[in-house]
Amino acid sequence: MSDYILEIKDLIKDYGSGKSASRAVNGINLNIKKGSFFGLLGPNGAGKSTTIHCITGIAQPTAGQIFINGVDVVKDYKLARTKVGLSPQEFNVDIFATPLQLMDYMAGYYGIDSKTRKDRIETLIEQFDLQQHRDVKFQKLSGGLKRRAMLGRALVHTPDLLILDEPTAGVDVEQRRDLWQYLKELNAGGKTIILTSHYLEEIQYLCNEIAIINHGQIVAEGTKEEFMRDGKSVEDTYLEITRSANSKKHD
Repeated sequence: MSDYILEIKDLIKDYGSGKSASRAVNGINLNIKKGSFFGLLGPNGAGKSTTIHCITGIAQPTAGQIFINGVDVVKDYKLARTKVGLSPQEFNVDIFATPLQLMDYMAGYYGIDSKTRKDRIETLIEQFDLQQHRDVKFQKLSGGLKRRAMLGRALVHTPDLLILDEPTAGVDVEQRRDLWQYLKELNAGGKTIILTSHYLEEIQYLCNEIAIINHGQIVAEGTKEEFMRDGKSVEDTYLEITRSANSKKHD
């Protein structure tokens, strides 16, 4: 049994074909250990979202392989999809549905029986302090409550891997701290989490492993401690690495 929850091998993703083709991901190799809180960083257009889309089945890899807990995401798509939960940056939900309904719809999508579904949803509503907001329409919720509802929806099928794409975007400072606490508790309970965020403070506070994608390739990877050597912050190191990679690209 592998120690890795996620294995990405020589991943390539092209969009378009012929002379109009563009390469969004160019030969990524990445292994993420079970139980990690992994920060995936990179500038806009670096390949982060494309990589996530390939992991979750939203996009089909052009070449390479991806395994979630040993399951090939292309060859065994249906099983692989049950092993990953995604909380996307955009609110891709029915804004007139309630948190309870959003979780119920998703549980139904995964074929979870009614009793298990009800018990699991109640647990998630309590876990994310949504009791008073369970029957409020999504559009009426604050930014922080919307993010909590999205987390519940992503977790309702108990995935092995949780992917969070900018999970605190549009959330005020106090609610962001609350979300951080929920995420730390999830990880402490054994959930493997991949986090993408433009808030480098967030990555530094939550993650124990970090990788940087730039121009479709992994340009740096290591522990948080390695990124913070010599008194640097994660942001300091990130800026050094991405600026260096950009200057080499333009040489």
